Amino acid sequence: MERTNKPDTTDCRPLSEALSKIGDKWTILIAIELEDGPKRFSALQRSVEGVSQRMLALTLRRLERDGLVERTVYPTKPPSVEYALSDLGREMTVPVKALGTWVAENLIRIERARLKFDTALD
Repeated sequence: MERTNKPDTTDCRPLSEALSKIGDKWTILIAIELEDGPKRFSALQRSVEGVSQRMLALTLRRLERDGLVERTVYPTKPPSVEYALSDLGREMTVPVKALGTWVAENLIRIERARLKFDTALD
């Protein structure tokens, strides 16, 4: 029997759920911003264009729950909070960036294929 490195897709629901979260627009943009190091909530909100305060809070909470982001509270008055990628989060950025590079390198081919497909429908 041949061994492969493919994940077991017998029950692909957990895999699909994890991929949809990682592939989420805000997750990717936040992870890219946190690659440079820890950032406070307000700094993230300024640097992630278009994200609302609510969506940023929800996404950071989900990323923390999934173990991709670590939240550190400093005992100041008022308390300050920083968010940073965990080891798992840093590992995630490698394939995400590779996929982004692949898309950038093949965008013209993708657009040509779309145009060919759409023209064939007319």
